Amino acid sequence: MATGGASRVDLDGRPIRPMTICMIGAGGFIGSHLCEKLMSDTPHKVLALDVYNDKIKHLLEPESDRIHFHRLNIKHDSRLEGLIKMSDLTINLAAICTPADYNTRPLDTIYSNFIDALPVVKYCSENNKRLIHFSTCEVYGKTIGSFLPKDSPLRQDPAYYVLKEDDSPCIFGSIEKQRWSYACAKQLIERLIYAEGAENGLQFTIVRPFNWIGPRMDFIPGIDGPSEGVPRVLACFSNGLLRREQLKLVDGGQSQRTFIYIKDAIEAVLLMIENPDRANGHIFNVGNPNNEVTVRQLAEMMTEIYSKVSGEPPLDVPTVDVSSKVFYGEGYDDSDKRIPDMTIINRQLGWDPKTSLWDLLESTLTYQHRTYAEAIKQTMSKSTASC
Repeated sequence: MATGGASRVDLDGRPIRPMTICMIGAGGFIGSHLCEKLMSDTPHKVLALDVYNDKIKHLLEPESDRIHFHRLNIKHDSRLEGLIKMSDLTINLAAICTPADYNTRPLDTIYSNFIDALPVVKYCSENNKRLIHFSTCEVYGKTIGSFLPKDSPLRQDPAYYVLKEDDSPCIFGSIEKQRWSYACAKQLIERLIYAEGAENGLQFTIVRPFNWIGPRMDFIPGIDGPSEGVPRVLACFSNGLLRREQLKLVDGGQSQRTFIYIKDAIEAVLLMIENPDRANGHIFNVGNPNNEVTVRQLAEMMTEIYSKVSGEPPLDVPTVDVSSKVFYGEGYDDSDKRIPDMTIINRQLGWDPKTSLWDLLESTLTYQHRTYAEAIKQTMSKSTASC
């Protein structure tokens, strides 16, 4: 673990002062990787807040004097303000962020992403504490290009689909499309944070992740998550590959996405943490526009890579199309493309992603196979034996 910090300097050559960070949602996918980075590469201390700590147990044992876990739910815990007061910086990662929940649990989704975040913003503002708030690329909603005729050449013009923090509009579907409950809640908390900065001087940075993927993302249903659960696309496809099931392509898998390796993204967050003068007051896209594929192409790549990793031949027909209504239920809607503009983060922090889509998928699927393959085989053999 890193010790000391006098030799470490920020992007402007100034010494980086060790700080105490209150990290809300530290036990999740992003939080666990960020905690690892802070413990290995910096002298900072972390107050890790979450309901679960499975993904950071390896950092907590043996007991460390630099990371302390506090088991709490920010909805109703009087300790929250005190922990924020003890810290130099608060990072809020807490959220319901699984598309399958947006339709089936819209109230929980709105409460989690807006109502539950209000006290965090309030305590940071009232106590003059800096806040890094994690939002989502979904705040952009649909691209302008998606409303053009399908044969319009303007659909290929980046001006109609590349998403810019300070310029692109936020375009959502109708109210009955409850899929947008998440994006609307996230956009509203962004507006509130921005207003706190403008009116009350809150020092803030807002992060808009564009499909961060890697080891420990989400869960594998029936192994370390509910059997009936539907995780996000990487874990969903990983689950299918591990079980030798066809990968389900919602509405043919035509939506286009970019994917970035979690370790690249964490480098960007560390720059935000340690360069407040460059990061405060900014909204940052964090993604990799070079890793753009359709969801169908992602399934094809994952099938090929997993066959290489596992040594098992792919299924003769590895994918199957399914409608969004069948997969997600009534009220589902989607955005056509999510391609980030990287101008602001490159200008302010000098950051660019490095890892190709093939390499990050190979690393992630190697981890998935090593972690879950045997457990799934045992589960499936028990299921077969009981039939």
